[in-house]
Amino acid sequence: MAAVTFSHIGITVPDIERAVEFYSKCFDFYVIMPPTTVHHDESAIGQMCDDVFGEGWGSFRIAHLATGDGIGIELFEFPTTVQEERPFEYWRKGLFHFCLQDEKLEERVKLIESMGGRQRMQQVRHYYPGQKPYRMVYVEDPFGNVFELYSHSYELTYSAGAYV
Repeated sequence: MAAVTFSHIGITVPDIERAVEFYSKCFDFYVIMPPTTVHHDESAIGQMCDDVFGEGWGSFRIAHLATGDGIGIELFEFPTTVQEERPFEYWRKGLFHFCLQDEKLEERVKLIESMGGRQRMQQVRHYYPGQKPYRMVYVEDPFGNVFELYSHSYELTYSAGAYV
């Protein structure tokens, strides 16, 4: 069998309009579907949500964006979603970040900060200082969701043994 491809990632946020603005302006993501309310009903999406969320989920808001290479970014806002400060518990089971790629990542960090996000690391790090231009940095969106920026592709960064 061939390797599968990546389709999308879902991110829960407390303010979907602000999240759409942040992700579309900071990363030039395409807005495929603006914020829309989904209600519990007998439709295909309603039944799928029953399967995923369980009975009694009521309603939520959702928006769909896409990256330049067609990867989907699904943004969710539930009635009970709150903006809260949580510790960064990277050791907990589950996803703790996703990664985006931009050769001009220093400029991208400035844009992220201007839109209410922040740089988590004190500085951009180089994988092969003085040898290759591969860089990375961890950042957060305005809601505290952690993600990483790479300057070059995953394959290029790791094919030369980034940790050896």
